[in-house]
Amino acid sequence: MKKRRTITTVSLFFLAALLFLTGAAILVKPTVNKLSQKARAEQAVASFFQEHGYEVVPQAVPEDEASELPVVIERKKVSEAEPTPYPELLEAMREYNDQIYRNKQCGLADPWAYTASVIDLADYGLEGDAVGVLTIPKMEYEEPVYLGATYSHLDQGAAQLSISSMPIGGENTNCVLAAHRGWVGAEHMKNIERLEIGDAVLLTNLWEVLEYEVAEIKIIEPYQPEELLIQEGRDLLTIVTCHPYGSGGRYRYVVYCERKSKKEV
Repeated sequence: MKKRRTITTVSLFFLAALLFLTGAAILVKPTVNKLSQKARAEQAVASFFQEHGYEVVPQAVPEDEASELPVVIERKKVSEAEPTPYPELLEAMREYNDQIYRNKQCGLADPWAYTASVIDLADYGLEGDAVGVLTIPKMEYEEPVYLGATYSHLDQGAAQLSISSMPIGGENTNCVLAAHRGWVGAEHMKNIERLEIGDAVLLTNLWEVLEYEVAEIKIIEPYQPEELLIQEGRDLLTIVTCHPYGSGGRYRYVVYCERKSKKEV
C-alpha cells in the first residue's frame, strides 16, 4: 500500500509540474514571438538597406523635444552616380500600374483574395523577397514590404495586395499594403491608431525613398474593395489592418497616405 501511495504521489507531482510548465510556455510564447519577430524584421530591414545602397541618417531634433518626438529617419543613396538598378523590373512594375489603372482594376471583388505576387523578383535577379521597407516614425514601426499578401509575408511585415499598384509611386497609383494588427504576440500595426492627419509615412523601394503624409483615416467593412481603388490623379499609399485590436478582423482600419512629391523614379 505504501508503494502504491508513493507512486501516486510522484505521478501527481510530475503531472502538476507538467501542467505548470505547459501553462508557463503558453504565457511566455507571445513574448518570445514578439521578440523573435522584431529581431527578424530588424535584420530584414538592415539587409535591405545594405544590399540596395542605402544609409540611415537620424534626423536632428531639439534636446527638449527628443524625449517626446519619435526619431525620424532619412535615407539617402550611398552613390548617386550608379545607373538605375533593375531597370527591367522597374519597367515591369510601371507597366503593371498602367494596366490596372486603364482597366479600372477590373474583377476586383474580395481584396484579401489577391495574395499571390504578379511579379517574381527572382526573374529580375533579386535573391530576397523584400521589395522595400515601410517606416512610420509616429508608431516607431519599421518592417519590410513584400509583393503579395501571403500568410508568410504578413507574418514578416507589410504585404502589397496584388490587385493594387506596385510600391513605386506615380500619378494614378494606389499601393495597398496589408498588415497584421498584432499576431501571436508580435505587434506589427498594433499602434496604428496613433496616426493622425499629416503624419509622415516613408516607403523605401529598390530605387528611392517615397515620402507620404496621412491624408485620411477610415473604418470600413472587410469586403469594401471600392474603398481601395486607385483615385484619379493621386499618388496614394494605403495601409489596411484589422479593427478593433484583438477582434479577429471584424472591421478594417484604413489609412490613406498621399505622396508629398510627385517626382517619379
